Amino acid sequence: MSLFWLRIAVVLYGVASLAVLPDVLYDRPRWRNLAIPATVAALLFHFVSVAEMLMAAHHLVPVSASEVQAVLGLLLATAFLLVFAAYRSMTIGVVLLPLVFLLGLLPAFAPGQHTLEAPLLRSGWIILHIALLLAAYAALIVSLLASTLYLIQEKRLKRHTPTSLFSRLPSLQTADQIGLRSLLVGLPCMTGGLLIGSALAANEYGAVYFRDPKVLLSFAMWLAYVAMIAIRRNVGLRGRRAVWLSSFVFLVMLAVWSANQVSTFHRFAGRP
Repeated sequence: MSLFWLRIAVVLYGVASLAVLPDVLYDRPRWRNLAIPATVAALLFHFVSVAEMLMAAHHLVPVSASEVQAVLGLLLATAFLLVFAAYRSMTIGVVLLPLVFLLGLLPAFAPGQHTLEAPLLRSGWIILHIALLLAAYAALIVSLLASTLYLIQEKRLKRHTPTSLFSRLPSLQTADQIGLRSLLVGLPCMTGGLLIGSALAANEYGAVYFRDPKVLLSFAMWLAYVAMIAIRRNVGLRGRRAVWLSSFVFLVMLAVWSANQVSTFHRFAGRP
């Protein structure tokens, strides 16, 4: 039963990982009414699962890799709730909750044990996984273009050289809002796409999937995406620096696509 409880916890952590984004990124505190109860419920199921797992193994401390991952995820989820209780801040959950979700995946869906039918993996979920990631990539490109337009417009205004072409550019505030809002739309898409892909892959391939070059680069891109939004929102990054920051994340995105050539699981000409 420990696997059953852990699988429920993983699903709830996934829900909480998505629900925390509107609260932190869009100033919609009502979403914490879903994120916090989901995390609390997940933590309870997680605790029951870990307790049963350790009792069944006849030891009180984690020994195997799966046990260590499960316990570490439990501690991180507890840390998030403690931070929220003390400071009423959800920001740390943007990183911690997806991390807890990933840590629980492999212990919940043991390598070599396929609980989902293969046709399901190749149907709606995999299509949603790809669609969400493509939407995130598109949002990143829009953000890069908007930042570039901001830079061009800023230089035009400073030099007082209006032309028929550049006079049609959006205002600085509009360009900045387009760039930031594109990122805010793209991050939930990227988060959802990675979570769905990770859940399917953990069941299909096991731990080896998370050592794949493209997978590692994808999570690096997600971290860079989160960092870029945090910097833009808290520092008010605009102009040339915003272009450089967006360009860096765009280069990481290109590296992710290039990794298809060396990826075991994402090679375009690979197995279906």
